[in-house]
Amino acid sequence: MLKELFMAACILFAVQMAKGYEGQKVSSKVTKVTVFLNSAQVTRTATASIVPGTSTLVFENISPDVDVQSIQVKAAGEFTILSVKHEIDFLNEQVKEKRIEQLEEQKKLIQDKLDMQNNLLNIYQEESAMLLKNQQVSGQNNNLDLVKLRQALEFQTARLTDIRKKQQAIKNQILVLNTELRKYDKQINDLDAGNSKATSNILVTVNSRTALQSLFTLNYVVKNASWFPTYDIRAKNASSPINIIYKANVSQQCGEDWQNVKLTLSTGNPTTSGSKPELTPYYLNVGMYALNDTRSVITRVTGKIFSGSQVLPGATIKVKGTSIGTVTDASGAYSIQIPAGNPVLEYSYIGYETRELPATQPVLNVNLNENKNSLNEVVVTGYGSSAAKTLRGRVTGLTITDNTIPVMVKQVENQTNVEFAIQNPYSIPGDGKQYLVEINNFELPAEYKYYVAPKLSTDVFLTATLTDWNKYNFLSGEANLFFEGTFIGKSLIDTYSTSDTLNLSLGIDKSIAVTRTLKKDLKEKKNFGSTKKETRDWLISIKNRKSQPVNLLVEDQVPVSQNSVIEVDVQQSSGADMDKLTGRLSWSFMLTSQQDKKLELKYLVSYPKNQSVIVE
Repeated sequence: MLKELFMAACILFAVQMAKGYEGQKVSSKVTKVTVFLNSAQVTRTATASIVPGTSTLVFENISPDVDVQSIQVKAAGEFTILSVKHEIDFLNEQVKEKRIEQLEEQKKLIQDKLDMQNNLLNIYQEESAMLLKNQQVSGQNNNLDLVKLRQALEFQTARLTDIRKKQQAIKNQILVLNTELRKYDKQINDLDAGNSKATSNILVTVNSRTALQSLFTLNYVVKNASWFPTYDIRAKNASSPINIIYKANVSQQCGEDWQNVKLTLSTGNPTTSGSKPELTPYYLNVGMYALNDTRSVITRVTGKIFSGSQVLPGATIKVKGTSIGTVTDASGAYSIQIPAGNPVLEYSYIGYETRELPATQPVLNVNLNENKNSLNEVVVTGYGSSAAKTLRGRVTGLTITDNTIPVMVKQVENQTNVEFAIQNPYSIPGDGKQYLVEINNFELPAEYKYYVAPKLSTDVFLTATLTDWNKYNFLSGEANLFFEGTFIGKSLIDTYSTSDTLNLSLGIDKSIAVTRTLKKDLKEKKNFGSTKKETRDWLISIKNRKSQPVNLLVEDQVPVSQNSVIEVDVQQSSGADMDKLTGRLSWSFMLTSQQDKKLELKYLVSYPKNQSVIVE
């Protein structure tokens, strides 16, 4: 008897020790999220009971995408935090959304119907096989009465015909059920695409002399979260203020859902290096210089994103190193405005490997490969499907309503970044899709001017100049343009400038016609001894077809010599202002309604006869 009691005590002690080793499981809730341009800091809170002695609190169902070095644990009370540890939990799958559970229940009902139809089909196939076998046996029996044989054959024919009809009806029903089943599979995979099957735990070891309760706050950084800005720019006419709606496209795929959290958007980027750059020697050597750069200027890139022959709607395209981005539409097509320089485009999609391509041509069609380490299966569904959730606030999709209460946003300027604290609670699921959040709404005075550079394009653009724009903390991003209540296209807010004025392009106005022609359609070439001289004589014609006067800026250029043996002589410029360092010419004037104006640009280039120079 004593032996049995001793064994029971040992077992009880072992169970208690095992529980102590496993730790006390604690449920926590995401209460605040700060989303950076590339990553996010998540804040969780939980109330935990602490027992006397040393114990371990296990905060479970944490994102598996945690940057371990960023974990912070705060609590108050008469106890000591001894250690903090992070571990991946592959056994505890993440809790699925109710929507997914409902879809899976509906899918099971369809699967049951499909199984029943398949069973019926098998039964009819067996009966058909049995009838055919009996027919063969009957045909081999020579002693069978002919009348009975005829009756048996008629019965078998009628029954087989009925079976064939029923089999065909069942096959049609199976086809319908399979189609429905595929729809549910696609929808479930679309909703569940961003969910990892693993979670993680944060283990906090504490020591206390007494039993107590304490409120714990956990902070950690996750990587698969980001936001980029877009803008709606609206102008009623060429004399009214500019209305700018500042919006954020927020997405996350860190393995947890953020439900009704306090959302803050930050212009910071913790993933960039914090080390200051160091200058290295800049050596020059003798090289060849071109007189004129004849490469075309690319300001927009369009194309489609595929996976094999399948288009990828909702894929993300970003200009690397900037906040400029966009997403593909239902047909997998995209259009993105790009800044000057040599930008690189990043293409990404849930479950696919990210690609980087230089923006060297105006059309880039991109094929993405599946990431074998990320998802076993990704099914592409319709763009903007029922998976999308309506967020609180003025912005629900891409439509801005004028009669709703605007989202309250508190803007805080820190030492190295700006934060936009959204006062309304938001829900951002972990499905990797873009969710639109309005940051702010401005109405700014603007100076309107029309602009054309006929050497590059004869299209005349309406521009608006904003002063003191730095105080609004804009980031570079695409802008949807609305003029006189009509969507006229897209432009780019490029904030990589130290100027106090911001120039916005509001689209093309076809009411102002511009042509640039070589006068008399000839190029003069003359040789004088060892010197060759070439003349270019351009005529720029402008006509204002609008019913009101316009303020127009015309820009052109003359070549600039980088060699002492090459000389450029500007013989006629129609009173243009000239920048001698760049060769840029500018004319600024008012053009009344229906007025014509002509500008002449003539220059002479002299260079050695034995040299070759591309003048134009």
